[in-house]
Amino acid sequence: MTTLDEAVAARLKRDADGLVCAVAQRKGTGEVLMVAWMNDEALHRTLTTRRATYFSRSRNRLWEKGESSGHTQHVHEVRLDCDGDTVLLVVDQEGPACHTGAATCFDDDVLLT
Repeated sequence: MTTLDEAVAARLKRDADGLVCAVAQRKGTGEVLMVAWMNDEALHRTLTTRRATYFSRSRNRLWEKGESSGHTQHVHEVRLDCDGDTVLLVVDQEGPACHTGAATCFDDDVLLT
């Protein structure tokens, strides 16, 4: 297992489970595609491969976006927010981003327009 750069790791504010929130945004349009979670290894893999890798809380393991669906995310940028508790991934999305088959995870439940 390889490790996250120490300078990056020192800036992260993780939750009690060692995770940070990750927001995936479509390159070019800024559309928010999904929200997921990353541990240090997921962030390291994302930074080194440019393939979005997350940590599944329900399966308790790493998963690369698209590993079963084919709906991959090629990562162009990764940014850390000012508090260090959220990362922003700017991606090219192949196919739908949501596990339901929707284009984004925010397509179905509009609470206010």
